[in-house]
Formats: sequence, C-alpha cells, structure tokens
Amino acid sequence: MIRNLKTNLLELIRKTSTELPDDVIKAVEGGMRREAEGSQGLYAMEIIRKNIDLACDKSQPLCQDTGAILFYVEGPKGLDRAAFEKEARQAVSLATRKGFLRQNSVDSISGKNSGTNLGPGSPTLHFHQTPRKDLSVRLILKGGGCENVGAQYSLPHTGLKADRDLEGVRKCILDAVLQAQGKGCGPGILGVAIGGDRATGYAHSKEQFLRPLGDVNRNPVLARLEKEVVEEANRLGIGPMGFGGRTTLLGCKMSTLNRLPASYFVSISYMCWAYRRQGFVLTPQGKIKKWLY
Repeated sequence: MIRNLKTNLLELIRKTSTELPDDVIKAVEGGMRREAEGSQGLYAMEIIRKNIDLACDKSQPLCQDTGAILFYVEGPKGLDRAAFEKEARQAVSLATRKGFLRQNSVDSISGKNSGTNLGPGSPTLHFHQTPRKDLSVRLILKGGGCENVGAQYSLPHTGLKADRDLEGVRKCILDAVLQAQGKGCGPGILGVAIGGDRATGYAHSKEQFLRPLGDVNRNPVLARLEKEVVEEANRLGIGPMGFGGRTTLLGCKMSTLNRLPASYFVSISYMCWAYRRQGFVLTPQGKIKKWLY
C-alpha cells in the first residue's frame, strides 16, 4: 500500500470541499460578465463568487451539503483495493470530524445519521487498473439538490416529439434544464451519457464531471452539440438560481456508450455551481506528484 495514503486523502477531501478548481472559477467569472448590470442574475453570481472566496480563505465547506462522496481511482497492477478502501473510509471519517465534510449520510430506512459519513454506498469507490506505477485519485462531492434534478429519458419520447437521434437527445437535455427551473443551485453543469443501460448510463454521465470545463470533446459531433446545448440553455432566461438572466449553464459534457437495439437512454446528471472535484497523482513513495485540476 502507498505510504501516507490516509493523510493525502484527507487533504484531497479538504481541498475538494473548500476550494473550487481554476476552471470552475473562470467559468463563474465568465457568467458574471455575461449578466446585465444591476440584474438579479448578476447579484446571484456575485454572491456565489463571494461564497467561493470565503470558503477558500477559511478552509470551510463551500456548501452545507457536502454531498455524496465519489472516488475515482486509477491504480497500478497489484493495488490492494481492500486496503485502499479502508484508508479512504478512515480519511472520510476524519474529514467529517474535522468539519471538512458535514454529517450527511443517513440510513435509508431509519433515517439515523451515522455521524461519520460511512455506511452502505458511502463513500463510493470506482477502481480502474492502468499500466502506470503512479496512483491517480479523483474525488467528486455531489450535493443532493443537484442530484435531485438529474433525469433519464428513453427515446423515442412522444411528449417531447424526440426521436432516436441527436436531435432527440438535444430535446431531452433542454427539457431537463427546463424541468430544473433554477433548482439544483444553478448555474449548473451537465454530464450526459447517450446509450448504455439505465445503471451504466447514469454512472457514465457522472464520469463526465471529471473532464475540465475548457476541454473540447474528441468527437466533433458531440463537441458541436455540447456547445449548442450551453448556448441554447443560456437563452432560456432561467438564469442563476432561477432568478432570471443569461447564465443557466456553465458547461455540458457528453459521451456515448453502446446500447441494445431495443433501448435508447439519455442519462443526464446535473452538477451545481459548487462544482467540487479535485484529484492528484501519488508516487509509490506517497508523495503528491501533481494536482489534476
């Protein structure tokens, strides 16, 4: 097992919970410039910007809902997954005691709060093996408000007049934005998976949040659609927090999965403006080689 793993994971949790990455801050500032002077939209964006600064300065959570804890681990052959999970769970419990994470995990039947953020499904860990010797760990903290406005569509959709094509996909995505109508702490970011089954579609849509906001999709067709969706959503007038304005989305990231001929799912995950994701690369000696965002 890599040395100092728990200590490094604790710092990853702290940094993810309290500091937004540069690409997200840049997108927020772009939204501020987009809003009209004296508008409710600009006021909302200014409050968001102040929140970002205060959380970073005080090393306190950006939001009272520190969210579901999602680890994405890319490790070398021979990585002891059980040992990693044990260290990750200890780091989550310690981060909760230190206040970097709120006590957010409750039993789904009794409603009892564990007080540690530990329990079935919390934290969630996704492992992938790579040929590299270094260990890459990414973390997403996804709040409940934005999780509540995620959506999944099955095409064709008669209500939207959406067929099994990219135009149908576009209609589904914009309908999801309309249904959110300021819920989920907008402006938001969308992660979209086209295809797969119901479970893999949602999982893959969340993985899109690992992409930098400024990147360009390798698939030119999807790159064009990502851009069009953001531009069209920002013309809907919903605006930050639903107050009206020109900034409804900060980004949209899409990918595809193969599907069964009988199924055509469009899975849409919504991320709030508190786009909490961070990651690092660790050397075998347990040193942080670099931060990923």
